[in-house]
Amino acid sequence: MLSVSNLEVVYDDVVLVLRGLSIEVPAGGIVALLGANGAGKTTLLRAVTGLLVPHRGRITKGTVRFDGTDITGADPAQVVRRGVAQVMEARRIFAEMTVDENLRAGAHTRRSRVEVKESYARVLDLFPILASRRRSTAGYLSGGEQQMLAIGRALMAAPRLLLLDEPSLGLAPKLVEQVRDIVAQINAQGMSVLLVEQNAVMALSIADHGYVLEVGAVVRDGPAAELMADDDIREFYLGAPADGSRRSFAEVKSYRRKKRWSA
Repeated sequence: MLSVSNLEVVYDDVVLVLRGLSIEVPAGGIVALLGANGAGKTTLLRAVTGLLVPHRGRITKGTVRFDGTDITGADPAQVVRRGVAQVMEARRIFAEMTVDENLRAGAHTRRSRVEVKESYARVLDLFPILASRRRSTAGYLSGGEQQMLAIGRALMAAPRLLLLDEPSLGLAPKLVEQVRDIVAQINAQGMSVLLVEQNAVMALSIADHGYVLEVGAVVRDGPAAELMADDDIREFYLGAPADGSRRSFAEVKSYRRKKRWSA
């Protein structure tokens, strides 16, 4: 469904952030994109959704194709209309608006009132807590409720591909589990998902396939179960060295220099 091929992105015409990056998200699948801060995860999402320009970024090489159509550099509204929606990092809800207003804003590009009404009912069914908070000011919701609202607002656009940027960020472990289960439920209903995360356990537990990003390039990819069992990934992301020894963070990061990752 989504195919990113040999993508390069530059900020301010100087800083090269993505370096020949290629990933694929199949129809009906969940793909996890793992990487530390600064690896280029959010930049990739901006390249897909057309949001590079406000951040003074541009695609200098490569293509982004969605459902067989080239959307490289397309206007964000066109990308949404084609069926791609993004839940941004740190939620980015409209804090001074009500829950109801936030949700209806997510359907701005749609024209059918009947379909919008159906999507609204579906979102409230998926997030019962939002139904009881419809008239509440969004900025006063808890962190978990705001994340649910951000996901619900994206679903109001009726996307076929949902891009999630660090949905577990800042949430308590119990809420992380809730978000994970919600993502799995959304996917079970037929929606494709690209899940950008630093929480490797959460992401790989529901993903079909995963990619690991380092300094703007894919250094490892494979089935999620295979990545979860990989000693280097377990050591770096889970802090669990294969030999049971205790190591410093600097020592754990030594996997970056392992040639076999890019072989």
